[in-house]
Amino acid sequence: MRFVIAGASGFLGTAWRDHLAQQGHDVVRLVRGEALSDNESHWDPHAGEVDARVIESADVVACLSGAPLAHWPWTASYKRAFVDSRLAPTGTLARAIAASQRKPALLAQNGIAGYGDRADLLLTEDSDATASTFMGRVTQDWQKATQPAADAGARVVVMRSGIVLDRRGGAMKPLVRLFSLGLGGPVGPGTQYFSTISLADWLRAATFLATEDGCSGVYNVSAPNASTNAEFGKELGRQLHRPAVLPAPSWPITKVAGDVSSELLNSTRVEPARLLEAGFTFEHPTLEARVSAALQR
Repeated sequence: MRFVIAGASGFLGTAWRDHLAQQGHDVVRLVRGEALSDNESHWDPHAGEVDARVIESADVVACLSGAPLAHWPWTASYKRAFVDSRLAPTGTLARAIAASQRKPALLAQNGIAGYGDRADLLLTEDSDATASTFMGRVTQDWQKATQPAADAGARVVVMRSGIVLDRRGGAMKPLVRLFSLGLGGPVGPGTQYFSTISLADWLRAATFLATEDGCSGVYNVSAPNASTNAEFGKELGRQLHRPAVLPAPSWPITKVAGDVSSELLNSTRVEPARLLEAGFTFEHPTLEARVSAALQR
């Protein structure tokens, strides 16, 4: 199949394009600079510009674009950039697909923040996802940006991804460094659920959802059997042979992280109900397996 990917140079995008190439698929990267090869195409998502011929040639258009969550300080200007970096690319691609003749599928990255702080409630795709936090509103608007493609009859998949675990990038990279220094431990109360997925399973799930014509709508892309933050920290410390007993109190996290502190302190116990119903199997369904896979890569 032919994939056109926005955000192909990020943590997930780089890993996924390599995974797709290994599977024998063709991948075209959307780049904001000059296209330097046949596998690249220039676009300007904020101006709404993308080559219609590239979209027309695709079987799947995927949007993984987005400024990183791991950033400090969270100024008003960075918050605007964070939101725009998600909504503008997704909206541009959704409108381009709507205007195309072939109507390729749209695979859109998203998050689980819309579920909000739900204690130990098991959350499926049918659960309410209208949290009023900053990150909750971002995920809702991010999903709405896909609507033009859906309204035009294209197959649209929205991936509500949990924390993707791999020591080389994402949230795991600084955590491994911290725990290796013996400075790891629970964040906040530690009782909050921390929904994760191994990078290997995320890559397989994204490919599964992209290539299965029967898959459309919202999917929780997170492993079953979610653990608490304290359980995750204990397991990471055990596998790194380091203590994991230094707690990070809630109040400085709220003070420093502000509107995005909910990503660390909220309890979101996600279950990938629709992925499992579709026949997808996880290689790393347990916390021990996920952490082990993340540290071995």
